[in-house]
Amino acid sequence: MTQQRVVLTGMGVVSALGPDQSAFWNALEAGRSAIGPITSVDATQLRFSHAAEIHGYDPEQHFSSKELAFLDRFAQFALIAAEEAVQQAGIEWTEDLREKTAIVTGSCLGGRGAEEAGYWELFHHNRTRVHPLTIPLSMSNAGASHISMRYTVAGPTYTVSTACSSAAHAIGQAFAMVRSGAVPMAIAGGSEAPMFLGGLKAWEAMRVMSKDTCRPFSADRSGLVLGEGGAMLVMEPLDAALARGARPIAEIVGFGMSSDASHLTQPSPQGAALAMRRAIRDSGLADEQFGYINAHGTATQANDRSETSGIKQAFGSLSDKLLVSSTKSMHGHALGAAGALEAVACALSLRNGLLPPTANFTKFDPECDLDVIPNEARHVSVEACLSNSFAFGGLNAVLAFRAYP
Repeated sequence: MTQQRVVLTGMGVVSALGPDQSAFWNALEAGRSAIGPITSVDATQLRFSHAAEIHGYDPEQHFSSKELAFLDRFAQFALIAAEEAVQQAGIEWTEDLREKTAIVTGSCLGGRGAEEAGYWELFHHNRTRVHPLTIPLSMSNAGASHISMRYTVAGPTYTVSTACSSAAHAIGQAFAMVRSGAVPMAIAGGSEAPMFLGGLKAWEAMRVMSKDTCRPFSADRSGLVLGEGGAMLVMEPLDAALARGARPIAEIVGFGMSSDASHLTQPSPQGAALAMRRAIRDSGLADEQFGYINAHGTATQANDRSETSGIKQAFGSLSDKLLVSSTKSMHGHALGAAGALEAVACALSLRNGLLPPTANFTKFDPECDLDVIPNEARHVSVEACLSNSFAFGGLNAVLAFRAYP
């Protein structure tokens, strides 16, 4: 079967770094972290106090009160990101395109915040029922469904939930459908809204949370910091994009998946390396063509050591020349949306010839002996890059991108 080249023609972002793609990139370029004191819940009930929250966000600026009745915060982010992506892509919807376009989203939690609100009423206030729209608000596929309804797109539409690899799996599956010709276009990405007390307490119980900030790969790293937001990508065949006058941002060239098959929460270097090798092989590019990796880089002791080892296993002696950074140091760990935010970071890095830094870096760790672009962005043009997403459950997803001339 002939495979088509696939390009990104539109991207949308809403994150702690700002309300759109431009603000997101400006912050990454400046190495500016959005991590700060938690304001959306009472942090005195938590043993950690920092997150990457979206400040100044007013849902009523984007949606009517009627729409908001059906939209949990995570689904709002999905729609806002999709709107920016569709607008940038300049899509002219035809009946055939609406009928066949795919929508694939990723979310780890979905509308768990809406569920928590209902449980609070039941168990704290002794109510006998919950909000009548709790199910449509909380279902993880709500983001995909609302995008489908917004654009009356009737093609394959579904949601992937593989913890912190959700968005990367979603983008990879959408890419495969476009490349094979199964669909003429896809909108894919992820969204997450984890800032609710029960969810934060659950992460607290894992004992992986930093009490101050996120310092990936630094010797004194103290754990992850949660973030919120969403990102969506429009992808289509290169020939179709050029024929309609679209301007490709970057090319998506490969996708690799693996399972550690070993432990629910302890990452495996072998599993990570396998996913990277599969993404490289799927891309058809040589190892030497990859100059940058947007790392999973959570700033936990276990992840950063394991990921460093996995990168070395995948690239061998070439790992000494690789540039690696974790943008979670700036936008936080957005769980099921992380892979989408980082895919946007990769595409913009390739287009702009600038690699974002690992912010908040302080001390070199001999067990993470890679060039992690500490604190300041690097003006380097690379031909291709990887975006790593590794999830609890040992589920790994790696996307490969190439610069478009």
